[in-house]
Amino acid sequence: MSKYRQVKVGETRRGVSLSGQSLVSPERVSTAEFEKRLGLAHIFCIASGAMISSGLFVLPGLAYAKTGPAVVVSYLLGGMLASIGVLSVAELATAMPRAGGDYFFISRSMGPAVGTVAGLLSWFSLSLKSAFALVGMGALAQALMPLNGRCVALVMALVFVGLNVFGVKEAARLQVILVIALFAFILLYVAQGLTEVRVLRFEPFAPDGLAAVISTAGFVFVSYGGVLKIASLAEETIHPGRTIPLGIILSLLAVTFLYTVTVFVTCGVLPADELAHSLTPISDGAAVFMGRVGQIVLGTAAALAFLTTANAGMMSASRYLVALGRDGQLPGRVCRFGARYRTPYIAIMTTGGVVIIAVFLKLTILVEAASLVFMLSFTLSNLSVIVLRESGLQSYRPQFHAPLYPWLQIAGIIGLLFVMAEMGEDAFLIGAVLVVTGFCVYWFYGRQRSKTESALVHLIHRITAKELVTSSLDGELRDIVRLRDNIVSDQFDELIEKGIILDLREDITLEEFTAMASEKLSTRVNIDSSTLREMLLTRERQSSTVLSPFLAIPHVVVDGSKTFDILIARSRRGIEFSPHARCVHAIFILLGTQDERNLHLRALSAIAQVAIEKHFEQRWLAAKSTEAIRNLVLLAARRRDAHV
Repeated sequence: MSKYRQVKVGETRRGVSLSGQSLVSPERVSTAEFEKRLGLAHIFCIASGAMISSGLFVLPGLAYAKTGPAVVVSYLLGGMLASIGVLSVAELATAMPRAGGDYFFISRSMGPAVGTVAGLLSWFSLSLKSAFALVGMGALAQALMPLNGRCVALVMALVFVGLNVFGVKEAARLQVILVIALFAFILLYVAQGLTEVRVLRFEPFAPDGLAAVISTAGFVFVSYGGVLKIASLAEETIHPGRTIPLGIILSLLAVTFLYTVTVFVTCGVLPADELAHSLTPISDGAAVFMGRVGQIVLGTAAALAFLTTANAGMMSASRYLVALGRDGQLPGRVCRFGARYRTPYIAIMTTGGVVIIAVFLKLTILVEAASLVFMLSFTLSNLSVIVLRESGLQSYRPQFHAPLYPWLQIAGIIGLLFVMAEMGEDAFLIGAVLVVTGFCVYWFYGRQRSKTESALVHLIHRITAKELVTSSLDGELRDIVRLRDNIVSDQFDELIEKGIILDLREDITLEEFTAMASEKLSTRVNIDSSTLREMLLTRERQSSTVLSPFLAIPHVVVDGSKTFDILIARSRRGIEFSPHARCVHAIFILLGTQDERNLHLRALSAIAQVAIEKHFEQRWLAAKSTEAIRNLVLLAARRRDAHV
């Protein structure tokens, strides 16, 4: 008895590809695959570390200057808006756990042009966020020691490039240690500071009104953008269906809480004039009630925060380049992997080069632009969930479903657009430049090389030329689900991949159906079609093959040896098999020789397991094509038989 090993996307086995196409090349495995090494602790710490940095240790002072003590509400509002987007990102990441995160989701739902723009924007924003964190680290080091801040940032950038080239597991381990220490320092600050808060410092609470509170929420939204980084690491995550949603939801809740209470304490202990002009608000707040020691402790926490953000940003930003390279939107060499450490070293070094250049730039004006880009990414993620769910793609099977669909997504889109409208012109100008640049990359390079299909085409297929809708996206999502769930194909799967599928749209009698099916099967089993038709009708007269009012499995034994085939039919209006089964919609015809009796029985068992899967009947009737019907059977949760 032999057992199949795990089949990865791009791998071939026994001459049959995952897409069902016959291949003659020897067995191979794609060289552009990540190893799954990240667990829940890694995901939580990478997401948390990516969010806690300048958003907490630099921005509160700048945000306070815009809206006063109501900055606490701005941070809370930003977290609430991010949480809606995060639920959508979690759903998409469990359905498509591939490198590239929101780029991959958006390109598969909205098309390669929108996806390329979104991917390059996310990559650039994450790279700049890492650079900004390193500049903050350099400034902090310069304040404590006689060092050049830019040189410190440059050295740290090189360290993180090397660390990520050597392996994601090693970078993630360091992230866990740094985040644990960071959380401990912040909780110490909050616990000590709550007793020192003076309520009078919150009056007047919102001197510039509600509009300032909302616009400031947009300004600090960059503080939550780091959670998007986790989606780009989904391909490297162990059990992504559980780990990704749990990790990012827990991290967002924890960070939103820490942001809110930390900013609340800071507003309550520092005078308004001092806080409004401070670039080190948390350290200054610690000095009020913890003295010089507290200032040093929180300065150390700030250093840890900058390091975690820079590390997580570089780790995840490089995965966007890998995804773009895989899809042909960038040169293929960008997704080349090292033979020893199995990391995309060219993408990492390219990202590191941008970070190194950016540490020498003036980045303060890019904070708003980065926030705008992150809000745009969350908006598109919410829209992607709507498009994919409504597209009817059978292979879109997230393991986590965002609740309150579609009202949660609609509320998130409206809320984010409203906040974006309240932001300044500078942010829109920079954002527009980045969008145009991304579109130019697609138009002049990726447009001729892109082969990806979008769910949007499936959604509007009723008003689109039918030939524009293919099964390529459904097939790609099917392969991703099989890799995600470690589905190893058995002989039944191979039969389904190569089998005949009929989609009957009009009324048809049982006699007409058997005649049509016999005509299709006769050449494959080398039996005259009229003889085969009579065998099927005789079998039905002897004893009904209807297993349920919805399903029938006609099966007959034919002469010969080593022959077995399956035909699948979907009747939209239903076929009358007998007075007791007047509307059968799913028919599986099994034809086999006597020596294939064991395969015959295993096929019957497999079909029964497919038919009892939750929502089988609804999915069967909703399938939009024969390939969608095929994917429905191939992706069913059932026990796979290891026998060849």
